[in-house]
Amino acid sequence: MPAYAYRAADRAGRNKRGIIEASSPAAARAALRQQALLPLSVEAAADRNAKPGSIQLPGFNRNRVSARALATATRQIATLVGSDIPVEEALRLVAAQSEQPAVNTLMVDVRSAILDGRSFAAALSQHPKAFPEFYRASVAAGEASGRLPDVLNHLAEFVENRQANGQKLQLALLYPALLALVSVGMMVLLMVYVVPDIVKVFVSRGADLPLLTRALIAISWFIQQFGLYFLLALALGIFGFLRWGRVPANKLRVHRFFSEHRPFRRFSRQLNAARFAGSLATLVGSAVPLVEALHAAAAVTPNHWVRAKAFGVATRVREGISLRAAMQEAQVFPSMLVAIVASGESSGRLAPALGRASDELERELDALVSTLVSLVEPLVLLVMGGLVLMMVLAILLPIINLNNLVGM
Repeated sequence: MPAYAYRAADRAGRNKRGIIEASSPAAARAALRQQALLPLSVEAAADRNAKPGSIQLPGFNRNRVSARALATATRQIATLVGSDIPVEEALRLVAAQSEQPAVNTLMVDVRSAILDGRSFAAALSQHPKAFPEFYRASVAAGEASGRLPDVLNHLAEFVENRQANGQKLQLALLYPALLALVSVGMMVLLMVYVVPDIVKVFVSRGADLPLLTRALIAISWFIQQFGLYFLLALALGIFGFLRWGRVPANKLRVHRFFSEHRPFRRFSRQLNAARFAGSLATLVGSAVPLVEALHAAAAVTPNHWVRAKAFGVATRVREGISLRAAMQEAQVFPSMLVAIVASGESSGRLAPALGRASDELERELDALVSTLVSLVEPLVLLVMGGLVLMMVLAILLPIINLNNLVGM
């Protein structure tokens, strides 16, 4: 049943907004009148931000669901479904509780698709931007195995941890980024407004300028003459690279580079292996068939090159070879993970073994991230301090030379 976004007035004249399910706009207005509300506007929820003639800019969709909102909604759905509440009723309750119009619209739309006879995973697939591929694949595996509550609990933990880790990393890098931005801005201002006046003094004295000073003057002249053009070219280059990277084949090349070349290889493989092992451990422990669990776990891996190899592992397991052999053939997983998988397969306790491997990989990954983040701040300070020192020397050296000439 379609969902409609409405704006109505109650008997006291207060405006109210919300989402209502009805077979048509007329039925939605009738339902609002039955609730003692005067409908002011009723429009399809999917079209509320896509009116005819409007311009939709990429990345500026007001109905887009944030990572925090998705984590909260997933936790609520997992709790309700785990309490033996049907999925469609859980979605209705989450939509009714949510104070965010985007979440409200999304939950009602997914619920409408389920009431129309679609599976939960198929209903989620109508909103690929809100529900990533790993999310939809995990739900599909949970539905196929009849262990949807367990899978939803895993998804809730995974989304919450990913959101928390991302926020922690952003906060850790915020100060170095601001420091670098302010330092670069100050140096550009010096180049544009201070250095030219100093150059006039040196030129009027006819002094023989050192190489460092001549380089500073050249950079200052370039920024004054071509600075705006350089910024425009840089912005166009970044925009073109991002557009180029959206092509699946090009994205695969970039992700393969990060997966196979230093200094990114170790971090990339640790991250993808930890995500893959953790999801596979939960799904196998929830009695999801191994091949379906492998497909869902492969969708979790953020690196598309590793993801393709992980899907290849699922294909090889379906063909009858062992998980250890398939992972060894892929050559994208750490040897420690492959060894633990072999141990788990031989003992018949694959899920606990994968869980231990995931915990160990996560600990190593956290230590690596902490080390990298702790090095960023002093590195930025050293680089910015070095650049400022070069500027000061470039200005002071001619002044010292002039003083020596006067003393002679």
